[in-house]
Amino acid sequence: CFKDDVKSLRAVVNPDISKIRNIGIMAHIDAGKTTTTERMLYYSGYTRALGDVDDGDTVTDFMAQERERGITIQSAAVTFDWKSHRINLIDTPGHVDFTLEVERALRVLDGAVAVFDASAGVEAQTLTVWRQAEKHHVPCVCFLNKMDKPAANLGFSIESIRQKLKANPVLLQIPIGSGKNFTGVVDLLSKQKLIWKLSSMGEDGRVFEMKPLDHLDEPELSQEVNEARAALIEQIADLDDEFAELLLTDFSDNFDAVPSVKLREAVRRVTLTRKGVPVLCGSSLRNKGVQPLLDAITAYLPAPSERHHDVVRWYKDDLCALAFKVLHDKQRGPLVFVRIYSGTLKPQTAIHNINRNSIERMSRLLVPFADQHVEIPSMTAGNIALTVGLKQTVTGDTIVSSKASAAAAARRAQNESETGKKKGEHASVVLSGVEVPDPVFFCTIEPPTLAKQSDLENALNCLQREDPSLKVRVDPDSGQTILCGMGELHIEIIHDRIRREYGIETHLGPLQVAYRETILHEASTTDTLDRTVGERRHVVTVKLAVRPVELSSAGGFTAFTEELEEQLSQEIKEAVENGVHSSYLQGPLLGYPLEGVSTLIQSVSMVPGTSPAMVSACVSRCMLKALRLAGGQVLEPLMSLEVTVGEEHLSSVLGDLAQRRGTVRDIQSRHDNKVLLATVPLAEMMGYSTILRTLTSGTATFSLELDTYEAMNPHDQNTLLKRMAGLS
Repeated sequence: CFKDDVKSLRAVVNPDISKIRNIGIMAHIDAGKTTTTERMLYYSGYTRALGDVDDGDTVTDFMAQERERGITIQSAAVTFDWKSHRINLIDTPGHVDFTLEVERALRVLDGAVAVFDASAGVEAQTLTVWRQAEKHHVPCVCFLNKMDKPAANLGFSIESIRQKLKANPVLLQIPIGSGKNFTGVVDLLSKQKLIWKLSSMGEDGRVFEMKPLDHLDEPELSQEVNEARAALIEQIADLDDEFAELLLTDFSDNFDAVPSVKLREAVRRVTLTRKGVPVLCGSSLRNKGVQPLLDAITAYLPAPSERHHDVVRWYKDDLCALAFKVLHDKQRGPLVFVRIYSGTLKPQTAIHNINRNSIERMSRLLVPFADQHVEIPSMTAGNIALTVGLKQTVTGDTIVSSKASAAAAARRAQNESETGKKKGEHASVVLSGVEVPDPVFFCTIEPPTLAKQSDLENALNCLQREDPSLKVRVDPDSGQTILCGMGELHIEIIHDRIRREYGIETHLGPLQVAYRETILHEASTTDTLDRTVGERRHVVTVKLAVRPVELSSAGGFTAFTEELEEQLSQEIKEAVENGVHSSYLQGPLLGYPLEGVSTLIQSVSMVPGTSPAMVSACVSRCMLKALRLAGGQVLEPLMSLEVTVGEEHLSSVLGDLAQRRGTVRDIQSRHDNKVLLATVPLAEMMGYSTILRTLTSGTATFSLELDTYEAMNPHDQNTLLKRMAGLS
């Protein structure tokens, strides 16, 4: 019943929206996301051979660095069909340097598959990704992968999902056998056994045996299944009133007699309301358990029409789409991935970009199949598509059919907010974009010759459109180009891509930590600027006060006295705010951005005809004086570190952490390993992966993520100030 040839994409057919599933696969590094994706593509008939991460031939890891490193960096989108459903699948990275890729993918997904290593349960990066999924209210299905590992433990994994993720795991399968003897699963809903009889390594797991559980042959397994099914029914009844009512009215004598179809419907409702997460198990590498996972995706995760986005209903049947990723193709220029929320997208049409307030023409429309793309004549709501010809659109932009369409949506939104409870609020008709975290590392980047400077600038512009977490700025003093990124690996890969894709051999300066600054005390000051430009004299006097406030992600906030608020024109207020804002970008100590500072503008007086630019300049100068008077404090990024290490290497890892100013928060046991949780300054973590590999003979793994910014102690701050003074 299986065809040998690869399916061609049903290019012209736009599937019914109820049959579409936009899903992401998310997990910790090495939990088996990419392998699981490859198996899905193979069993759905889109690839002829099984791709393997270790061989470097997977479909979704198509960038050269990904194939070399065996990690997923960019979220590649893949479209395939499974049993009359269209699945748009996005493979996301599990490495902390690439959290933006995960965030960007989750923004446009309707459901997600969380893949866990069944021997490790919930790991650090799983927590981060799970939090991101919760933020976007994305329903999830869990897949306990690597059930063939000797240390695989179903009970431990379920408990870690409950404890660490604070989720409600709903177990739908019981594994048959463990470790090397793991041969399949029992479906608790239907009580069917699914057995993969793989006698040789060459077998692909496409064919598996499905038969009812025999009570006489396997009494122990049968009892385990009966107990687990009873627990499942009870759990679902607690979470879903409709199912509880059905049980009590129709099956009160025997709960076990409830039909599997009714149980399946109830599990779906529980999943969509995010009251519970279905849990399945298997081993992707050993080709076991992937087909039931595909069935679960179509059965339990939502269709686009079951997810409600406020903005979308105001557009009715007009086009509304979100650009969620940009890639650069040498032949076709920028390729923009879009998620269509309403209306239809057609090639050779003009579209209006609300964020840029620009009109662009889309030349072609494609279905993404990793790095292969198939052209199509139109695409309807619920789908993910790839557009060619949008030159200005960047990640997070909202695309609509015309200015008039956006205006009509704004009117509908406004009418609703006036009649509804949100009086006076302006309803937004823009889809919320992607939150870009602040970079934590930076370094200088130089071309091999001055002749290559413009080529480098072009390459960096392209890369920034693709990856908004990469920031590029020019140092005003030295004129050097500064690259700011999310981690060592992030900057290393950008450097690598410039060499491979743009043919420029750049030189990177030493990696530096992106510190921040704050102030210690309140201070107020006055400054006057008196300049004559041509025939015109500009005179402005500013009095302001700064004070420390609680640290937050923003630089700070500006307020005017009540009297001043009424006196000043909007133009002058904006000029004042611009002056304050420019001061927040460079602190008084080392020129790092400021955080936790509040500014009160007490008076602004000027002679008539003074330009707003002069007001901004005076405010900036006055701010600098006030900040110096208030005393500076360096804030350093503290990282949350998780190390999984064998007991025999624990003491050497702890000793190394002590030298890195690390604080150990907890040491947990996980099978034969210890899991070390610590907080360490980022500055002390340079090259940590190499050191850890040496200390533990390559047996330990670690993950790192930004925890908070904290004031440096005086000794470390003085050392840093001296070092920076030496560098300049």
